[in-house]
Amino acid sequence: MTATTTSTAAASAVGATFTRVEGRDKVTGTARYAGDIPFAELAHGWLVLSTIARGRVLSVEADPVREMPGVLAVLHHGNAPRVDGDYVSMLGVPDPIVEVFQHDKVPFVGWPVAMVVAETSEQAREAAEALVVRYEEEPHDVAFSAAHPGLYTPEGDGHLVEKGDLEAELAASAHVVDAEYTTPEEHHGSMEPHAAMARWDNGRLEVVDSNQGSTWVADELSKLFSLDPTSVRVRSEHVGGAFGSKGVRVHQVLAVMAATLLDRPVRVVLSRRQLFTLTGYRSPTAQRVRLGADADGRLRAVDHQGHSLTSTVHEFVEASAGFGRPLYAADAHRSVNRVVRLDVPTPTYVRAPGEAPGSFALESALDELAERCGVDPIALRARNEPDVGPVSGLPFASRNLLSAFEEGARRFGWADRDPRPGLRREGRWLLGTGTAAATFPVIVMPSTAAVTAEADGTFTVRVTAADVGTGARTALTLIAAEALEVPQDRVRVRIGDSDFGPAAISGGSMGTRSWGWAVRMAVADLREQLALGGDIPPQGITVRSDTSSAVGGLSQKERHSYGAQFAEVAVDATTGEVRVRRMLGIFAAGRIINPLTARSQFVGGMTWGLSMALHEEAHRDQATGGHVGADFAGYHFAANADVPVIEADWVEDTDADDPVGIKGIGEIGIVGAAAAVANAVWHATGVRHRQLPIRPDRVLDAGGAPGA
Repeated sequence: MTATTTSTAAASAVGATFTRVEGRDKVTGTARYAGDIPFAELAHGWLVLSTIARGRVLSVEADPVREMPGVLAVLHHGNAPRVDGDYVSMLGVPDPIVEVFQHDKVPFVGWPVAMVVAETSEQAREAAEALVVRYEEEPHDVAFSAAHPGLYTPEGDGHLVEKGDLEAELAASAHVVDAEYTTPEEHHGSMEPHAAMARWDNGRLEVVDSNQGSTWVADELSKLFSLDPTSVRVRSEHVGGAFGSKGVRVHQVLAVMAATLLDRPVRVVLSRRQLFTLTGYRSPTAQRVRLGADADGRLRAVDHQGHSLTSTVHEFVEASAGFGRPLYAADAHRSVNRVVRLDVPTPTYVRAPGEAPGSFALESALDELAERCGVDPIALRARNEPDVGPVSGLPFASRNLLSAFEEGARRFGWADRDPRPGLRREGRWLLGTGTAAATFPVIVMPSTAAVTAEADGTFTVRVTAADVGTGARTALTLIAAEALEVPQDRVRVRIGDSDFGPAAISGGSMGTRSWGWAVRMAVADLREQLALGGDIPPQGITVRSDTSSAVGGLSQKERHSYGAQFAEVAVDATTGEVRVRRMLGIFAAGRIINPLTARSQFVGGMTWGLSMALHEEAHRDQATGGHVGADFAGYHFAANADVPVIEADWVEDTDADDPVGIKGIGEIGIVGAAAAVANAVWHATGVRHRQLPIRPDRVLDAGGAPGA
């Protein structure tokens, strides 16, 4: 075929609504997830987790279990292959839990102490549940509070930021808000469990996994097992949810260990209860917010202190105090994150880490300040709109927060709102409305991509992206089609294979931005080659891109997505039940690639924010150190009946200085949503709730259902 890509009939794909390119495969069951793919001679591993919160393993009584039907091996600290966790990965030093079975110490309930491998999953589970492990138990501490004596400020990463004389500005303020807000431990167990199969194929390790970055997982496995990076291949084509949990975990490591020992494929799938221990969670937070403003509501001081927990073996900080740094102008600013080490599993990234709990605290405090100043909450935010980054002093790349509020207020009917609380009523229901701001940083990572012009006139894109359910595969198809100026049905996108080369992970709302940039760069080079003319050979013409230099050359600016969240609630004056009646989110989030999947992302985040506000909280037994109700029956989250009609839309948001214009939308939907609901509950009842979730008993205990 002649080397040409132009198509006069092809309209721009980006910005038009398209269904998912893999949608039919998913609804018909053709799409295979990591735990579904068959392999010859596949064996199965089942984990055994510690039942004590601190101590050490005295013995693993494996001999009786080895005699059980189908059992092939019992791995534990006494016989497991050695691994080396002394390295730095894409996200820093690895959590020592990936150095599984390397010692006899137990740092928390649910620490892996053994794994049974058997011919079938059922045989492995039966044997694992029969395995006797004896411990030497030590006293433990799992009690988190803002007054814990072990709290400290971590080093690096901007955990302490200060500007101006905070105490002087607070003292000179006409209005001061000083309040503590708390959020509980929250979990992000996805519908698809964590699963990985490992096998050796002609001297090369192959792992079929469910993850947020196949290059990331391959790199860490090669380091852990001291392998040549080129000898490790990780594939993850379809992922049924992740939300920050599907990085490098113990199941991939154990699958490789067992496959190496048995010289046959081994799959390890975590159970639903094991997810609550082994795949991370959002730390509880206790946040103190102090705001000082003059008589007109102009901020003089912002003080946000965030406290969270981490494990004794690895430091992870839920950086809630950083949320407001790009938001509001103030003469003095302090934001500090503190953390305490407890005998609990290590927390991890959960959708909008830091921003989700941080927005609840700060945006609730802003609502309290608006009440004290007698200023409309939206007007108060407009009054404190900064010209440059309030802390950084950098110019904003684009900032359309007020446009989002203006459009949201118009569509929500905000102008008709009586600001006085506790006045609107329908029978036993008290009605209220609330709003909150949202922001999330625009992040990008260097990525590579390859684009091939095939001899049949189609194009193949290869990039190690991860579609965790967001529609990334479809978005990349549209980005490539637009850049090539061809209809999208002439583009095939292949993802989720570490052999395609280094690429960003699916996390931090950076995926589509990072991968799309690499695809566009490769297409540009390919089109230059095709413009030279000539026939395309049978193997096609392939061009590869690397955005490392381009990413490093980005100008220093404040780059963020923004949003305005609105909620209306009804509170039962008799029972204290809170029902959300409607939600609206208007976002300024750069270039929207596919409105269909983008709206789904926004609505999904807002739904999670509703769930955060009213339902979700994990409970830890202080006596045992373990969870109470670590499953989807005991951990309550919003069901269909809890979720009203939710509207999400966006305003124009163009950054002329940005080469891609894509900002990322995975996180921004949850940010501020819980605060909007909580502010609406105050407007309905006249009582402020600073502790999530807002359960019926808390509404009644606070006297927040007047007229009952």
